[in-house]
Amino acid sequence: MIVIFIDNIENFLSFLDKRIMDQVFYEFKEIKDETDLLKEIKSEIVLHYLAKIGDTLILYETKQKISKVINSNCDLDVINSLQNIFDKVDTSLKLVKGKIREIFLSYSP
Repeated sequence: MIVIFIDNIENFLSFLDKRIMDQVFYEFKEIKDETDLLKEIKSEIVLHYLAKIGDTLILYETKQKISKVINSNCDLDVINSLQNIFDKVDTSLKLVKGKIREIFLSYSP
C-alpha cells in the first residue's frame, strides 16, 4: 500500500474520483500544547480513503486542525460541515469514524 498525504482539503477532494469505496474515514486526535492554559483544546481531524490504481492500493490522507472550547461538542459540527462539503462533490460519500489503516491491515492476508 502506498500512502499519499495531501496538505489541503481541496486537493484531497480532487482525488475522490479514484476511491474504491463510498466511505471517507475520519478520526480526531488531540494536539498537546503546554502553552495554552486550558481555554481551548487544539485537535485535528484526519481524513482518509482507499483508492486503487492498477493492482496497487493507495491510501489518501489529509489533516485539518481544529480549535474548540473545553467541554464543547464541536466534533459533531465539524463532521456535519464536512459531510455537507462531501455531499456537494458526491452524495454517495459518507463519513465513517474509524482508522482505515487498522481496518485495512486487519483484512489483509
